[in-house]
Amino acid sequence: MSDKLEEIFLRREDFMRELRDKLPGSYPDWPLDLTQKSSQQFCRDLTLRGVEEVFEALQHLKNTKTHRVTEVSDFDREAFLEEMVDSFNYFISVIIITGFTPDDLFKAYCEKDKKIHDRLKNGY
Repeated sequence: MSDKLEEIFLRREDFMRELRDKLPGSYPDWPLDLTQKSSQQFCRDLTLRGVEEVFEALQHLKNTKTHRVTEVSDFDREAFLEEMVDSFNYFISVIIITGFTPDDLFKAYCEKDKKIHDRLKNGY
């Protein structure tokens, strides 16, 4: 498969289905109807799990305190990336359960990328 983003979506959705089969109730049917309170709550909770994973990744950064005099040269690059991948997986899950496709994500990414570049050029 040449489209890596599409492959990521397919792999993640496959995992979500496997998890739902193994642990009923772990994922609702999707796409979610975001007009429903329970759907919004599930989406929020799933997103917060992704945020938690970002915080776990940040724990690997030892030189973030501005008042720290010494520098820690030890950095576990693989562990940091693994936590970021965990986070990415949760965020991709949110995109999937809300009914967006890889094409939707790519289009929105490109539109936002243009906006932020335009802002930079225009002194935003």
